[in-house]
Amino acid sequence: MPQTSAAGVLALLSESEDVLRQYAIQALLPLVPQFWAEISEHIEAIETLYESQELSKESRDAAALLASKVYYYLGEYDEALSFALGAGAAFEAESRAKGSEEYSAARAIDRYIEGRSSESPKTEDDSRLQSIIEGIFRRCIEDGEYKQALGIALESHRLDVIKHIFTLTSDTELLTYVMEAVLDTGFKLSYRDEVLHFLLPLLPPPSPHSPHIYTLTRILVTLSDVSLTIPLFTLLVPKEKLLALQFAFDFVEGGSQEFLEALRNELPTGKDEFEKEIYDKIRQILGGEESIKLYLEFLKKNNKVDMQILKATKDSLEARSSVYHTALTLQNAYMHAGTTSDLFLRQNLEWLGRASNWSKFSATVALGVIHKGYIEQSMSILGPYLPGADPSVTSSVYSEGGALYALGIINAGMGSARGVEAYLLDKLKAATNEVVQHGACLGIGIAALASQSQDAFDALKEKLFTDSAVASEAAGYAMGLVKLGSGAEDCSDEMLQYAHETQHEKIIRGLAIGMAFIYYGKQEQADSIVEKLLADKDPILRYGGVYTLALAYAGTANNDAIRKLLHVAVSDTSDDVRRAAVTSLAFLLFKTPSHVPRIVQLLSESYNPHVRCGATLALGIACAGTGLQDAVQLLEPMTKDPVDFVKQGAFIALGMILVQQSEAASPSISSIRALYTKTVSEKHEDPMARFGAALGQGLIDAGGRNVTISLQSRAGSRNMKAIVGMVLFCQFWYWYPMAHCACLAFEPTGILGLNEDLKLLKFDFVSNARPSLFAYPPSAKPPTKEAVEKVATAVLSTTAKAKAREKTKEKEKAAQDGDVMETDEKTEKKTETDDVAMKEEVSGSAPVPAPAVGKSGDISPILGSMFGLPPVTTPKRPRPAEPTSETLSNFSRVTPAQLPYIVFPSEGRYQPIRPVATSTRSKSPRSSIGKVPERPVGGGGILLFVDRQPDEPAEFLELGTEERAIPIEQNQQTGATSAPAASTVMQVDEGVQEAEPPESFEFSLLGIVNILIEPLHLI
Repeated sequence: MPQTSAAGVLALLSESEDVLRQYAIQALLPLVPQFWAEISEHIEAIETLYESQELSKESRDAAALLASKVYYYLGEYDEALSFALGAGAAFEAESRAKGSEEYSAARAIDRYIEGRSSESPKTEDDSRLQSIIEGIFRRCIEDGEYKQALGIALESHRLDVIKHIFTLTSDTELLTYVMEAVLDTGFKLSYRDEVLHFLLPLLPPPSPHSPHIYTLTRILVTLSDVSLTIPLFTLLVPKEKLLALQFAFDFVEGGSQEFLEALRNELPTGKDEFEKEIYDKIRQILGGEESIKLYLEFLKKNNKVDMQILKATKDSLEARSSVYHTALTLQNAYMHAGTTSDLFLRQNLEWLGRASNWSKFSATVALGVIHKGYIEQSMSILGPYLPGADPSVTSSVYSEGGALYALGIINAGMGSARGVEAYLLDKLKAATNEVVQHGACLGIGIAALASQSQDAFDALKEKLFTDSAVASEAAGYAMGLVKLGSGAEDCSDEMLQYAHETQHEKIIRGLAIGMAFIYYGKQEQADSIVEKLLADKDPILRYGGVYTLALAYAGTANNDAIRKLLHVAVSDTSDDVRRAAVTSLAFLLFKTPSHVPRIVQLLSESYNPHVRCGATLALGIACAGTGLQDAVQLLEPMTKDPVDFVKQGAFIALGMILVQQSEAASPSISSIRALYTKTVSEKHEDPMARFGAALGQGLIDAGGRNVTISLQSRAGSRNMKAIVGMVLFCQFWYWYPMAHCACLAFEPTGILGLNEDLKLLKFDFVSNARPSLFAYPPSAKPPTKEAVEKVATAVLSTTAKAKAREKTKEKEKAAQDGDVMETDEKTEKKTETDDVAMKEEVSGSAPVPAPAVGKSGDISPILGSMFGLPPVTTPKRPRPAEPTSETLSNFSRVTPAQLPYIVFPSEGRYQPIRPVATSTRSKSPRSSIGKVPERPVGGGGILLFVDRQPDEPAEFLELGTEERAIPIEQNQQTGATSAPAASTVMQVDEGVQEAEPPESFEFSLLGIVNILIEPLHLI
């Protein structure tokens, strides 16, 4: 019979004998969850027993534990924790249980972490708390729950516990866990650097296929300390030269210009010719040009742009509208980004010639996006448009400004090393037109990204002080880009002061975003400027404060920063600030994309359309390239929003999320593509919605369908260029030419295998997944003309009656004359014997199909002439089962989601020097489709391979070296750059393959007959 009361046991607490009171305490412990209310009436007696010296220590500890449980159920958590600390061993013994003990343990850990973080004097409770935490550490280690112990140790600054656990296990994965925790959560910069310096010597020296290569790369890139990186190369060069070259390529992926240049300068020359040659190759790689060249050739070779999509968009959007012209320009630039393919421009010179003013500016910038990374030929490609190219020709200032901007995009982050920065500075100083100055400033900012060049900053500041709305706005952006991540307070103070003095909103906005760039990644160091900006009365500066907060804590998912952004999103009086606050959530949470839909779900249903628009971009940027179905389900209804710019944001976000997604992997992609086509072709649709749909089409097929959009590098660190590019892209709300910067976030996805001589090898590898899961999307079908069906002529009832009367009169007149006419009724009458005879006549032969009767009752004349032929039957072929794997060759596209399924056969000649991917795959590729995807960290890209058969001759892939014709040239007659014109020698684009001739065939009349009959039999 179940117990209904604890009164009997409680009565024993007042007994005089210690044995009975001890028994009562032990008996009440398991009764607390059910009878805590009744027991709470005797809490004073329980506390008295805890303080009594007559009982044994074990009994007093049990009394403290009993009091802790009662206070937990009463909601007095501080009292519960206080008595839990007094319980000592009794609490430690029962803290494995769920309920009050588990909660009290959590409270104890929180108090311990808080005490370790502060410098307050220790008390008696602290010593008791210390013993409990030590017991928790001990128990976690005994149970093998190492990650729990590491998490507590990391937050409580107990690095000695981390070292102790690694000494016991020698598991580098645990050090990787600590590294990811300290980098991807909101720890202070000083403590973060302390932990990374502590982890670095614990990691064992890297060797081929070591699982901690990515961890080592990320630590060194984050610290960007040359003194820590040089010893790694000096260790690897004599013994593991391939691994040293691999580290150089990986550093280029995430390192800044300043770090890479310092590393190149500090590298030793080598002890002998062997080492000197290797160090020269490392310097060559660290220059960045080798990686850019390989990715450029990869995009050129694998270009799969569907020209039919661009043609359909061009036919649907009116070229006379500058908005639609810009939309198609951006769509073509995105789809051909990095491919160097100018085929669409060549084929549509008349359309391109309609660009005027700022549309011409954008069209010229698009050349930079298309040829992004083509550093060697950047000056020759843009030569006809650069200022002073031909003194005899008066060119358009919009083309000149766009060419300078495009030059910066082609040399993004590489301008300092190749002299492009100096060239742009000269053009900026010589320019007198604000449009040319605008393009030069943006080009300098992107080319000298994070170079910390003081000369460039001073020149831009001088241009800022001219107070030109067009030129000074770009100067504000560029000043922040040059000083990206420096945290220079003197620069930000000077920019803030001028923002308060000027009256131009465009200049204030450029300075606000520029200040945000200066504090990129500075976390708590940016708190003071963030508070100052968010409290400013100018909404544009509050707008900049939101982006400053987002960039300072980019990728950390810091709770305080998220809380501030959500508060601004629902409380600020400016719609622009609220929209920016919601969008900025993406820059904090892009490493945990599965959390974003849940956070912005309510914001996506806000009454304020600007908040809803911000929610669309937050989903698109944070979940880019993941195909996350939760995000797609939130965005699909927003494509039907009554507000045009909300629909625009939804279309753009869907393109970002579904980039490189196949129909088998993402069921909604076919419907989204159809929605894009319908929206673009619908002339009565809102112009902003059509603009967004065109951009979405470009993003979903970006880079010839061979790039993804990712805000983190392959090693897992923040992708600086991508984050900056997306922040600039978000400014297209005010200025369309900023949308070109989205190409900075495009990351090629493929496996590029090299040998020690940096030559592309020819080999195959296996993808253990169904080919349809990661296949290219099918080509769009051209629109078909619908056949017009003839409609039967309507016959009025009066006409039919009149004809019937005339026919009756004719019959009567003929009967009177004695001339009897044969009627159809007589011929249609058949006797039963005729039917039998017909059946006997055709018995034993193949069944004869009845003549086909049309809608009007006519017999088909073709079938009538073929009567008696046997019907044509088409046997149904069984659908072949799809293979579970496929073989791919080097230099092939491999999407991020596909990386965990890539396998190099053990018997193969070439093996990668490091793991292809760090993430583990599920048992079935299909099991992860449509669920919450985890973005793979690390993998793919440029890989060095070990040759197991070095004595045998190797086969290599040849790279194309031919130069392309420039798609735009000066109009000599008018003296203006009006349109891209065909080069005198047109070259066939590499991405277009010539069609093969048809196979030989024989003409047969019977074959044509069968073709005509077969559809009628199917009916």
